[in-house]
Amino acid sequence: MNKEVIFSMNTALRGEYNIHGYSYGSGDRAACIVGAMRGNEYQQLYICSLLAQKLADIEAQGDIVSGKEIFVVPTLNYSSMNSGKTKWISDDSDINRSFPGNPKGPATSRIAAALLERVKDYSYGIQFASFYLKGESIPHIRMMETGKESTSLANLFGMPYVLTGMNRAFDQVTLNYNWQKLGTEAFSVYSRTTDKIDELSANLAVSSVLRFLTRMGIIRYDCHGGYISSILKEQELVSAKATEAGFFRRIVDINAEVKRGQVLGQIINPMDGKVKADIIAPTDGITFYVQDAPMVFQNVVAYKIIRRIHK
Repeated sequence: MNKEVIFSMNTALRGEYNIHGYSYGSGDRAACIVGAMRGNEYQQLYICSLLAQKLADIEAQGDIVSGKEIFVVPTLNYSSMNSGKTKWISDDSDINRSFPGNPKGPATSRIAAALLERVKDYSYGIQFASFYLKGESIPHIRMMETGKESTSLANLFGMPYVLTGMNRAFDQVTLNYNWQKLGTEAFSVYSRTTDKIDELSANLAVSSVLRFLTRMGIIRYDCHGGYISSILKEQELVSAKATEAGFFRRIVDINAEVKRGQVLGQIINPMDGKVKADIIAPTDGITFYVQDAPMVFQNVVAYKIIRRIHK
């Protein structure tokens, strides 16, 4: 394993700020893995730490295929993580909304430019990303519909689901989108949680990456075959919203079969403890996402459901 600095700058309050990358094996740029970009992505950084351990062991055993290099960047934003902030400390900007970046721009834009320059030539790019809604979701692989995406490759991770999503305006300034535009096969790996550690789904994410690297001929590693992935379109997920504001009582967890009309959760009046409203399943299906905040506001998405298609 070799350690390198891929970006460095001086900050007003914390002195020198360095972002490190770690390479395993040597030769062709086979795969790059990027972890936490935001200060609340503790699960994503934790997954990277577990993966780094595994890759170090695999390298020590001589099981990285000759002529292949794997590059890991655990975090781009440990400064915000150390300060309890989600976005960049000084200006509240988001690194994963700053690509392709500008070497002469603000801090997050310079970080994005430096990262993309270092990782642009890898055959496969993997990012441990956080779900765009605050809460918990079924572990899955997400790919943007750029015209260059390959769901057949995404299936090789062996995750329960592969989710494809239409390009939105902000997607064009993310790492995944810019990786794909530069010719890298890019995948976003989503774990169950973001701002808290979930061991089970963290290990599932690590296994999925090792499984993919094995199937692509980059490492030699014996692992379970994983799931036969179901392909979903993001726009086909059905939302169940809170009709009132108040404490959120979760009744149904993620990855549970539900029936139309079933009570998924309740909104509790914070003052008298009475149930203000039920959150009702709008369709038969499987719960894909659930809100995990103690309080919810009116009209926020509390659940997303994979609609069951009746035949």
